[in-house]
Amino acid sequence: MGRVICVASGKGGVGKTFLTGNVGIALAQNGFSVCLIDADIAMANMSLLLGMQSAPITLHDVLLGEAGINDAIYDGPKGVKFIPTGLSLENYRRIDSARLESIVDSIANQFDFVLIDVAAGIGSDALSAIAASDEVLLIMTPDPPSVAGVLKTKNKAQQLNRKVIGLVLNQVRGEKGEISDTDAMKLLELPIYGIIPYDGEVRKTFLNEKGGPLMVRAPESPAAIAVQKTASKIAGIEISIASEKKSNPIAAFFSALLSIFSSKKPKKASGK
Repeated sequence: MGRVICVASGKGGVGKTFLTGNVGIALAQNGFSVCLIDADIAMANMSLLLGMQSAPITLHDVLLGEAGINDAIYDGPKGVKFIPTGLSLENYRRIDSARLESIVDSIANQFDFVLIDVAAGIGSDALSAIAASDEVLLIMTPDPPSVAGVLKTKNKAQQLNRKVIGLVLNQVRGEKGEISDTDAMKLLELPIYGIIPYDGEVRKTFLNEKGGPLMVRAPESPAAIAVQKTASKIAGIEISIASEKKSNPIAAFFSALLSIFSSKKPKKASGK
């Protein structure tokens, strides 16, 4: 049976959807079977991140009992599978999110990883998504309101007997006043699963022709490198990570030159 992990935080706008989608793609690129579920039933965004807004059957239909879960699984970027959530507010009012747990259980054995994007806050939709998971990965930005949010979410997850595996700090600028990774670990008593720097490439995700998941569009950007390291931590193994530094052509030339000369062995003197 695969690992079912939700990405959660008590506060909106900290990067849950960004992290869920891009970590899923990073895992899929390294040979894992991955299913992404947009469980933000009221404010779905994963479809926008993946560029898959036109799915005819969604999680809404499954939760309403009008479709089977396998009918709502679509092929996403780089080999991930994706279960989108509908945008209809009328359907949302009729949905019983408590059914999510049994639905996720029914597909968990089909994948190595099922990653669930959780709604912001600790309302019924968010708690249903956490209850549908085995493990919880928390994400926060390095500021006090975000810390307060993840503390509440961590407590709720533990009350539901779900394992909180770690914490990701997102949009880190290294500015004075930011909460450090060391302080975050102490406050939350959790290991750090990733430190994702602020990166201008991230905001391009939802921009028309330049949009798309960061792991597809700019896999060598600083934020993408950090996401890949988080994926490696989740998987518990070393995975292939894009070059952390763009090659310097001058340095590469001298490195190659040095290699040529160092590889030449002196000839032995003749016996004459």
